[in-house]
Amino acid sequence: MTALEDRVYDVVISGASIAGSAAAILLARRGVRVALLERRSDPAAHKVLCTHYLQPCSYPVLEDLGLVPALEAAGAVRNEARWYTRWGWIEPKAAPSGPELPYSYNVRRSTLDPLIRSHAAQTPGVDLLTGHTVTGLVQEAGRTVGARVSGPDGEVELRARLVVGADGKDSPVARFAGIGTRTHENERFSYFAHFRNLPLRDGITHSWFLEPDVAYAMPNDDGVTVVAVIPGKDRLPAFREDLEGAYTEFVRALPDGPDIDSAERITKITGTVNYPLHSRRPGAPGVALIGDAAITSDPLWGVGCGWALQSAQWLAEAAATAATGRGDMDQALAAYVRRHRRGLGGTSTWPSTTPRAGPSTPSSG
Repeated sequence: MTALEDRVYDVVISGASIAGSAAAILLARRGVRVALLERRSDPAAHKVLCTHYLQPCSYPVLEDLGLVPALEAAGAVRNEARWYTRWGWIEPKAAPSGPELPYSYNVRRSTLDPLIRSHAAQTPGVDLLTGHTVTGLVQEAGRTVGARVSGPDGEVELRARLVVGADGKDSPVARFAGIGTRTHENERFSYFAHFRNLPLRDGITHSWFLEPDVAYAMPNDDGVTVVAVIPGKDRLPAFREDLEGAYTEFVRALPDGPDIDSAERITKITGTVNYPLHSRRPGAPGVALIGDAAITSDPLWGVGCGWALQSAQWLAEAAATAATGRGDMDQALAAYVRRHRRGLGGTSTWPSTTPRAGPSTPSSG
């Protein structure tokens, strides 16, 4: 195989989870040569801190990627849901003569991440390079023209028309490019665990909006249900003192809540007490940010995975032609920034406002 430093790429993508793998697939299908870098060497690596819920906005992208049949075969659960509010239960109902309600999937990241990464690796035009990390950017005349990459054989310089940061909320690519971060504090924290043999009415997601406290029970693939609690921070001392006890007590107190005492918990209780929102301008000369690198939201909504897929699609649509040298990259990135802001620009203060204001309805388009 040709040595890495001798390979020619149009785009270098840092991060091969949902956003990066989706962008690699969609760009390569448009004739772009892509280096898809993943710092972890394990092809089955996946994000752990996630409740595995893909909002319906993600379905068109999954369909475009050709992943829907594979997700169905893997046992992903269509995410129909009911919601408990101060007015009681809101049931999922389509109009008597209307279309089926939109949906996407509940699927564990341990299933989704390897699936989409494998799909990317099999796409002509994509080189998946595991165990490789972007350690800096190559810049000339005020713009990025490539990336310095560290891997098993040392550090090399990869030239490219575009470097994409799909490297998470703490995005090293954003830092190397000097893209500033706006931060909003989150007035909630979150913990979750996975269970087997936990029946839910109709086998669909249950959500509790208790203002400000929130909880989910989400059936996933392979008969596993994730139960997530997202309380306001006034409850944090109890969780710090006794995580097992506080989590269990919280779930037991949910109206018509899941009977976790009769189920088998198969994972430890995982979570975070501080998950602020980060938002950044999603483009700079020669650089684009997608997924959590561009915007990280309150886990309350389960929107991060959907936004990762949508932003990957928006970038591919805007920048593929320029990435192959047949268009102006600055104009392409400006178009991507406009599209990203039109779809997600109104979400930047959710974590700081929703706990006090009560539930609202997130959207993107």
